[in-house]
Amino acid sequence: MSSLSLIVMAFAALVLASCGTPRNAIYFDNISDTAIKRTVPVDLEPKIQPNDILSITVSSLNEAASQMFNAPNISAVPGGNTTGGVSPTTGYLVDSEGYIKFPILGQIKAAGLTKKQLSEKISNELVERKLLIEPIVNIRFLNFRVTVLGEVQRPTVVTVANEKISILEALGLAGDMTIYAQKDKVLLIRENEDGTIITKRLNLNSNEIFNSEYYYLKSNDIVYAEPSKAKLYATSTARQNLPLVLSALSIVAVIVTRVFF
Repeated sequence: MSSLSLIVMAFAALVLASCGTPRNAIYFDNISDTAIKRTVPVDLEPKIQPNDILSITVSSLNEAASQMFNAPNISAVPGGNTTGGVSPTTGYLVDSEGYIKFPILGQIKAAGLTKKQLSEKISNELVERKLLIEPIVNIRFLNFRVTVLGEVQRPTVVTVANEKISILEALGLAGDMTIYAQKDKVLLIRENEDGTIITKRLNLNSNEIFNSEYYYLKSNDIVYAEPSKAKLYATSTARQNLPLVLSALSIVAVIVTRVFF
């Protein structure tokens, strides 16, 4: 293939790749230097749901007596990580009816409670049955994760160790949005405890996002970066015209070869 035909093909590729606008690459293009105070209360205490995996540790003055309550009822459950892979997770699985099987105490209703409420419930049970004196019960979610899809560099499932993550952090862990993403129409999908599905479009070009109740994500949230119309049009047009372009370039290459060589 001649150098002229290579130049023509490279030019066509550059034209197709230039459909994104510079504004698409900018976050918060209307923000000046300021201090933003959140007026929306942050509720980061989710309720436990069926299929959650909990880490429950019990401690007291009697360390030996506490150890029997620190053996989880499952030893290996697939869990996502920041690279979208699978790693073993140990903890207490909340069954489909909302119960966990706790040593000595047996079945305990966990679904519908917060971590604090379940901690107090287990602690009171241990004291009432005279199994421990002044026990301390710590509970964490092991399956707190969010999914990031769409026009990002690395679509992934992010496991959140500290149970607190903002939408910006989640996008950052996915490699950030591409230039083709619509930053003013980022879709958040959330399932509430009662089973209802909430969909909300967020504008990351506005500083109002910092005061949104959706700024901090909850477990199992899905963030979808929608592609721009320019990307969809370019992709559709390129697929439709690619055979014609390649045929035309081949003809041009043949003509140039015969005329000049």
